[in-house]
Amino acid sequence: MKLNRKLNMGMVGGGPGAFIGEVHRRASRMDGQIQLVSGAFDINPRKSKQQGKELMLPSRRVYRNYQEMIEKEFKLPDGERIDFVVITTPNNWHFPIAKDFLEAGFHVMCEKPMTFNVAEAKQLKKLVQKSRKVFGLMHNYTGYPMVKLAKDLVRGGEVGKIRKVVVQYPQGWLATPIEKTGQQQAAWRTDPKQSGGAGCMGDIGTHAENLSEYITGLKIKEICADLSIFVKGRRLDDDGNCLLRFNNGARGILHASQISIGEENNLAIWIYGEEKSLEWHQEHPNYLYVKAPDGPEQVWKRGNDYVGAASPAAGRATRLPSGHPEAFFEAFANNYVNFADTVRAKMTRTKPDPLALDFPNVDDGLRGMLFIETVLASTKSKKKWTAFKK
Repeated sequence: MKLNRKLNMGMVGGGPGAFIGEVHRRASRMDGQIQLVSGAFDINPRKSKQQGKELMLPSRRVYRNYQEMIEKEFKLPDGERIDFVVITTPNNWHFPIAKDFLEAGFHVMCEKPMTFNVAEAKQLKKLVQKSRKVFGLMHNYTGYPMVKLAKDLVRGGEVGKIRKVVVQYPQGWLATPIEKTGQQQAAWRTDPKQSGGAGCMGDIGTHAENLSEYITGLKIKEICADLSIFVKGRRLDDDGNCLLRFNNGARGILHASQISIGEENNLAIWIYGEEKSLEWHQEHPNYLYVKAPDGPEQVWKRGNDYVGAASPAAGRATRLPSGHPEAFFEAFANNYVNFADTVRAKMTRTKPDPLALDFPNVDDGLRGMLFIETVLASTKSKKKWTAFKK
């Protein structure tokens, strides 16, 4: 059985003024497998209608709220109704929306962090397992070809046993209280009622955590964390520093900050093994640096045949020849391609290509929420080390 049509995507969130919703829309259509057909784009029905009009969607497929969307989409015939929904709302809405769509029989792609707290994350994992639907989590940095190459080099023994991992994500955009000026992105991210228990660590610290575990295949076992609020009047952390212990005995350092003036999106990772080390920078994503003790530094460049030969996953994630940069939108799109292929396989009752399963899922989402909870517990604890909660 073959599905000879595009997958129909619905969206909840991503209304006027939203940033990440538009990124999802552009990335999802990049490979021609997915089309946006409906949405409930804003908690304000008028703004939802406005966004739908800008996207040139039929007014009957633009809904006042996600509950109406589920009800009316479910009644449409197969092939016309949505096949999956993408959730791009503030964090406090992720769980109830994902829960209701899964229970209604739809596949789900969700922004990170996955839920508002660990209890919701554990419940959502059970719901995904019960529903047997495909659940994707948009940790987009795992979609970069050179991140996939780094993962395969590590798994192939290129660096030897890992001794140390250093991962950072500094930004400077919240160095002043811009949430008080009405800046939409800052307002909800600094509001504990919408963002959850963590600010900076929930927003970007989870990306650093996810990247470290994705590439290395290791799991964080213990954390010693120090969170800070530097901007007066802010209620959630805007800077954090963590010492890490991994399950193989490796040590790590993770820091995330949104008050580091001059920094933009400087996510970077260094992995030190017994034989070699790897280095990757998100702001220069087409290069992976490999260093050995007895030779010159190697620079692996995206788009070359030797990359695909060493890592089929990186080859699959590469669209352009070497020298033509691929970056942020393409990383999102790579996760969408794998998610879509897995959804197609599920819908046609076929076995997906193993490479198509390479996208973050509900287990990664639960790890992220456990990371946040452990960091919050550690920063309040008088003990040096706090065990990573399970």
